[in-house]
Amino acid sequence: MDHRPGTTSRRGFMRAGLAASVALPAAASMARGQGTPDPLITEVQDWARYSGDGVDATPYGLPIQFESDVIRRNVSWLTADTISSINFTPIHQLDGTITPAGCAFERHHSGAIELAKPDYRLMVNGLVDRELVFTYADLERFPRRQGVYFCECAANTGMEWAGAQLNGSQFTHGMIHNMEYVGVPLKTLLAEAGVKPEGRWIYVEGADASSNGRSIPLEKAMDDVMVAFKANGEALRKEHGYPARLVVPGWEGNLWVKWLRRIEVTAGPVESREETSKYTDTLANGVSRKWTWVMDAKSVVTAPSPQVGITHGPGPLVITGLAWSGRGTITRVDVSVDGGRNWTTARLAQPGVPMAMTRFYLDHLWDGEEMLLQSRAVDETGYVQPTKNALREIRGENSIYHNNGIQTWWIKKDGSAENVEVS
Repeated sequence: MDHRPGTTSRRGFMRAGLAASVALPAAASMARGQGTPDPLITEVQDWARYSGDGVDATPYGLPIQFESDVIRRNVSWLTADTISSINFTPIHQLDGTITPAGCAFERHHSGAIELAKPDYRLMVNGLVDRELVFTYADLERFPRRQGVYFCECAANTGMEWAGAQLNGSQFTHGMIHNMEYVGVPLKTLLAEAGVKPEGRWIYVEGADASSNGRSIPLEKAMDDVMVAFKANGEALRKEHGYPARLVVPGWEGNLWVKWLRRIEVTAGPVESREETSKYTDTLANGVSRKWTWVMDAKSVVTAPSPQVGITHGPGPLVITGLAWSGRGTITRVDVSVDGGRNWTTARLAQPGVPMAMTRFYLDHLWDGEEMLLQSRAVDETGYVQPTKNALREIRGENSIYHNNGIQTWWIKKDGSAENVEVS
């Protein structure tokens, strides 16, 4: 190749092309030979000098010590006691869509109980041809199915109804997880018992002290509801209802009864505490809407966000977040950096999965100026995630449930972020 002055070598062409596109971060430039030598490259480190742990060091694998901050967190002032409380998934520190079971949020009404498989019983009674009791071993003998679904507490983002409150996506949107469940279709168990013609609803309750009884229309029960005993390939965690729980795809998490012990077929809804005084949407005039089971399309930018600031300065920036809809698949997510005046369509990591979370990315060149960062989800029904003001015009500010309004993060010039409201 000709290297005389005035000619262009292949290496020179690549350098020129790269410089003309995007300026590389300083660390990347140094890695290519500029600046002082990096001892982490030029010197032999201990991890390359000595042997590591043997295969039995941790028989059940645990995260490495450097990831010890990726944990569920509680907000102590939200409830009087942790026995009937919530903790939050660290969605700001995760990527992809599957939530590790050890990070998946908890919501308990009377604490997480220990119920062994040999002691497990599931009763099916009421308007059925024959009342049945299943053991855990019985459940394992039925044909199984699996599905990836999000489980979202109806009160997720509930503190934000009246304005920006909690500073971090973990706390504003972290009452959600997305896991692969395996279990028995509920319709299979109901078919074993035989539903009488007058049966139109089911009433489900758990084995814990609160029982958390909820009514579900038979049509939904016969559709995609399952009695699950595995999550992400392993047994359910204690806090997620071990050894078996209900999975109600796309519907509010309060219906996903844990430690499931009884399914009663009824002619109508039972109107229990959890569906009258709780889990109803109180409007501005004091009237409450009930049976608002479906979780509408929603999204949030998880990074950058208040718990994940920008530390590298101006330049290439990956904006990422999650979107989901209880009415089907997410088909598009738009991102705004100016508080909703202009929108750019983000890239979906993979095609949307019905009633499951979808990861989105927007590769952005940050100029170091302030941003009002938002995301807006669209699902397969054509539903577009609304602003908070649009929700308030219809529902007021009396509710804490089903807030799927657009979230705003104020990204400051120093890269830090704050929860603000741009409605």
